[in-house]
Amino acid sequence: MKNKIAAVILGAGKGTRMKSDKPKVLMPVCGKPMISHIIDTLKTLPADEIITVISADGQEVAKTVAPYKTCVQEQQLGTGHAVNCTKEMLKDFSGTVLVVFGDTPLISRETFQRSAEKVEDGFAVVVLGFRPQDPARYGRLVMNGQELERIVEYKDASEEERAIGFCNSGVMAFDGRYLFQILAQIGNNNASGEFYLTDAVATAQKMGLKCTAFEGDAEEVASANTLEELAQLEIYCKKAG
Repeated sequence: MKNKIAAVILGAGKGTRMKSDKPKVLMPVCGKPMISHIIDTLKTLPADEIITVISADGQEVAKTVAPYKTCVQEQQLGTGHAVNCTKEMLKDFSGTVLVVFGDTPLISRETFQRSAEKVEDGFAVVVLGFRPQDPARYGRLVMNGQELERIVEYKDASEEERAIGFCNSGVMAFDGRYLFQILAQIGNNNASGEFYLTDAVATAQKMGLKCTAFEGDAEEVASANTLEELAQLEIYCKKAG
């Protein structure tokens, strides 16, 4: 890989659905916090910068990821807003910027490398896709050859689009030269009033930039919002071993 790599880990989520006071990303999988698995993998790339976006009361997460940097998202206004909080830290960065959720601990070094290589191939936005057994709640990735045309949320998808099995994992990579230009043009005209990172695809295309997606392993991209999903991650982690 020619480009430098920065990684932004989204770690501001609460552990409410885990029935825990502990921040979600600190819940353990195979004996260590989920976010620590991600950082250990990123170190092997190696990533030149690792920044974790935390909530205003995220001191415990900051302590766990130290000595790597953190950035506080004062208000949780969506994933696009969370990444934009790192602007001052990454405004002069021109390599690949990986964006990963702090509750997806099993993504491999090879998958992160493939994301970075796609950016080096000329794609401004790269989405990691997968084919789940039950795709019902996931956004669909609509491809046209190598290019990603759009991400369609399940609730907005037509019958034809819902038949697509290729789904959005949420993990993305960006050409750092364009990242903050793209984020600046994402609006929050939606039911939640939030800035969604998934809107980066449509925004980049309006700017004349290319987007793509590639397929990862469904177990590798698994995340955890509930105790049941956390238990499933533990099984996958032991299997990956």
